[in-house]
Order: sequence, then structure tokens, then C-alpha cells
Amino acid sequence: MLVRTASEVRPLKRELDTLITQMHSAGISYADAIRQFKKRYILEVLAHHKGNQCKAATELGMHRNTLSRTLAELDMDSAQIRKGMRRPVMSERPVLAQRTVMGQRPRMQLTGIARQA
Repeated sequence: MLVRTASEVRPLKRELDTLITQMHSAGISYADAIRQFKKRYILEVLAHHKGNQCKAATELGMHRNTLSRTLAELDMDSAQIRKGMRRPVMSERPVLAQRTVMGQRPRMQLTGIARQA
């Protein structure tokens, strides 16, 4: 878990205070503010743990089942979250410039066609 010093926390607190003032002035309800905060915070922790709900739940101080239930309550699809964090399949990755490796011929990039042995 990351521990911040008081000098690091103060600017964050000021930013949060400013954001809260702006949200209140804009007429955002308490329930909506809490909901958006939860969604964004949980998404950040899940991204940090590459979608691993067990590790994210531990960091959040809750059981994995509670995290799963919270995701459902917030209409967050955990499968979509994990899918968004995965690397695309080879056929969907952009073709990179071909490189020569220590005297070897460059590999041919085949997209959408299975390589034959």
C-alpha cells in the first residue's frame, strides 16, 4: 500500500475540496457524487491490479464478493474491465516495422492468415 507524506497529501486535499465545491455548485446530488467517486476509485484500483479482483479487493479493504457486488450495483461489467486491460490479439495489433535480428531475415507479418509450419 502506498503511504504519502503530509506535503504530498495537502495538494490532493485542496484539489478534492475544489472539486467538491464545483460539484455542489453544479447541483450534483450527494448520491451521484458518491457513485461517481466509487466507480472511478474502484476502476483505478482494478487497473492498477490489471483487473485482478482479489488483489483489488484486498487493497480496498473488502472481500472479493463485496467488490463483485459493488461492481454490479454500480453497473460496472467486470468482464469488460478485464477485456479492456488485455493486449489485443495478434490480428488486431498494428503492424510494426520489421526488424532484423543479428543477421536473421526479418519475419513476415501475416495478418488474419494462420502461419504454416
